[in-house]
Amino acid sequence: MADYIIRATAADGQVRAFAATTKEMVETAKNAHNTSPVATAALGRLLTAGAMMGVMMKGDRDLLTLRMEGDGPIGGLLVTAKSKGDVKGYAFQPDVMLPPNEKGKLDVGGALGIGVLSVIKDIGLKEPYVGQTILVSGEIAEDLTYYYATSEQVPSSVALGVLMNRDNTVRQAGGFIIQLLPGASDEMIDKLEARLGEMESITALLDAGKTPEEILTDLLGDFGLEILDKVPTRFFCDCEKERVSKAIISIGKKEIQDMIDEGKPIEVSCHFCNKVYTFTVEELEEMLKKAVRP
Repeated sequence: MADYIIRATAADGQVRAFAATTKEMVETAKNAHNTSPVATAALGRLLTAGAMMGVMMKGDRDLLTLRMEGDGPIGGLLVTAKSKGDVKGYAFQPDVMLPPNEKGKLDVGGALGIGVLSVIKDIGLKEPYVGQTILVSGEIAEDLTYYYATSEQVPSSVALGVLMNRDNTVRQAGGFIIQLLPGASDEMIDKLEARLGEMESITALLDAGKTPEEILTDLLGDFGLEILDKVPTRFFCDCEKERVSKAIISIGKKEIQDMIDEGKPIEVSCHFCNKVYTFTVEELEEMLKKAVRP
């Protein structure tokens, strides 16, 4: 089943909801970065969140960046997402290994540790919107719930999960974001909190065969759930050789000349997808002509 995101409302517009299945996305990211199980879980959760938060944006050119930096051994995570469902990202230390946490689960919180979450929204204004909060647990879903409450003043419930097989392939991945909009009644809030408290984990639901539509129906079905649309989502990097060459040109003539003097081709890899681009000495000489800085 291809990955997708469901967008919905409920309770006569008092609630908006997003739910996603992202197994293929997380598997693609794992293969691109050769991540350890705990790094796959951490990156997969943030990719899933980024995909859902990305489709909340309106414009085709809008860009969301999620950056988590902590004092744990993974160092941090960076994810960017677009409004049409494309998402990419990487872990700072993709090969980190940790023992399971006290619940026997992959220790994502221990991998990230204490630090800062930054949410950057570039929606075509002069300056991008930047919101920052502390990492309350490093478990990512809790950190994003805290971000929404404190930085955007939107009461939210965020659930994210990645379930791994013993052979380090992705068994299940997905999540949901439920948000209360202005005017939500106390009765509605109490009922929703009770429902959320009764739910199994998102990975357990997905592993039991539940679709995003069924998960939202279980949560919001008797609140007048209305599914608005279904958006395909994927791990996709839009890097290309021309863009990488522009980055090399921007570093200046001296640095490019130093590369030419080495007399060997250079290799540049993309942070987001690990694709390697090779530039010959002749190509570097062409770049030298275009470089502006001395």
